[in-house]
Amino acid sequence: MGFFDRPNLMKIHMLLAAFILPVAFMFLLTGGLYTWGIKGDYKTTGVELILDKPLEADKAALQDLVSKELQRRQIELPSGGAGLKKVGTSFQLEWTGSGLDVVLEPTANPLLAKMEIKKTDWHRRFVQLHKAKGGTGFKVYAAILAMSLFALLCTGFLLAWQLPKYRKPTAIATVSGIGVFVAMIIAS
Repeated sequence: MGFFDRPNLMKIHMLLAAFILPVAFMFLLTGGLYTWGIKGDYKTTGVELILDKPLEADKAALQDLVSKELQRRQIELPSGGAGLKKVGTSFQLEWTGSGLDVVLEPTANPLLAKMEIKKTDWHRRFVQLHKAKGGTGFKVYAAILAMSLFALLCTGFLLAWQLPKYRKPTAIATVSGIGVFVAMIIAS
């Protein structure tokens, strides 16, 4: 009796499927809805910041300014990463997370900046997690999901391949799947 015998494969397949079902459902639902433009919503608050000096395109300095402003308002920092984005001849800092996005940009007045604080609704929060905008813990969890899905596919394939009556349909389905995958890439 080896690791790849049928009872072990069935047990692995069953336990992995049961364990990842909740998070897999979240990814399936948010991904499917996102494909059709259903992304959830934000509650946006606009804030004008009076500055001592004009904003510069320095990510660390802009992130520090946003951190101080959010802490002053007793708002938790976004859980994801920040990025500096070029917008026309100007720039903006976008700092995203699962529960909160913040955008900071200069205005025509060099001593005034505009900051948008965008709090996610429950659906948008799940979309943000799907898009890897959460913290490290959820990113590790998503990586475990990915590895588990791969293991489910492998154990399902091996379970089918072990039964002679399923070998031919399994081979046909595998080759067909590869063909459709390649065709969809070419067609897109």
